[in-house]
Amino acid sequence: MASFAAWAMAGPSMAAKPYRTPRTRFGAPDLEGLWTNASYTELERPGDLKSLVVSPEDAKAWEAKLAKSGGVNVGPDPVGQAGSEFPESGSGLARIKGEIRGSWIVDPPDGQLPYTEAARKRLKSPPYRHSDYDDPEQRPMAERCLTADATGAPMISSPDTNVLQIVQTRDAIVLVSEKYHDARVVRLGGGAGPNAPRSWMGECEGRWDGETLVVTTTRLRTGLQERSWGFWLSGEARVEERLTRIGPDEIFYEFSVDDPSLYTQVWRGEMVFRATRGPMFEYACHEGNYGIVNILGAARLGNQPPPKTSAP
Repeated sequence: MASFAAWAMAGPSMAAKPYRTPRTRFGAPDLEGLWTNASYTELERPGDLKSLVVSPEDAKAWEAKLAKSGGVNVGPDPVGQAGSEFPESGSGLARIKGEIRGSWIVDPPDGQLPYTEAARKRLKSPPYRHSDYDDPEQRPMAERCLTADATGAPMISSPDTNVLQIVQTRDAIVLVSEKYHDARVVRLGGGAGPNAPRSWMGECEGRWDGETLVVTTTRLRTGLQERSWGFWLSGEARVEERLTRIGPDEIFYEFSVDDPSLYTQVWRGEMVFRATRGPMFEYACHEGNYGIVNILGAARLGNQPPPKTSAP
């Protein structure tokens, strides 16, 4: 009995302590290393998943279905694209704080991008994609090798190359993507200044809120940019990201997008980055590569009038 009483009295003091992020040599929370957000989970919730938190039974069925295409929700695939490529989408739906998640978007509750009616018409509703294959300016940014989904704000997973390297200095944090070797520089305590040109990845200002790195991105390139399939930002978008290391091998990532020209409300998402040993490979994509040449050529060939046939 005495030993039980001693254990009971000691119980509260023996409870697991909250994780404390290790420090860099200059005293900041240490986020450095190689991380990945590879997952079957998508930005928007697929129709087959009815809620943000997915039951183990529903998750098992969905994961079995997507495993046939490497975890990529490609839908009908008559030409066998999924089988001929090499997706790197992890091993299943994301687990975030003990929950199986059906989408990165957590608000709105339906897990869908809250486009305005004007934006739906402008972007050719759904799937909100320009269908002009013969105009390079209408193709997505990643397809044109301009910037990767996994680096720009917010950082969204893609079918491949989801490795992210975080490098810290006293004055800045650099987010380096395996895809296209994009390097997004987050300046701590101030941005690049009002005279800095707008860019594809915008101007990123960072600060520490306790253990959390808070990044505010503005001044994106003027006009509309399709960041990934059906996900758009305007040049006036304001994106806030929060990165908190919650364990030795895990970063909890939160983001919000404020872009009134396209969306009816500020929308939010949650994600996890998990430590990986890598390595980070070269992704040899360049603007004007053979892919875009073939896309434009095939589209323009298809736009030609049918050949005239002579009457028998």
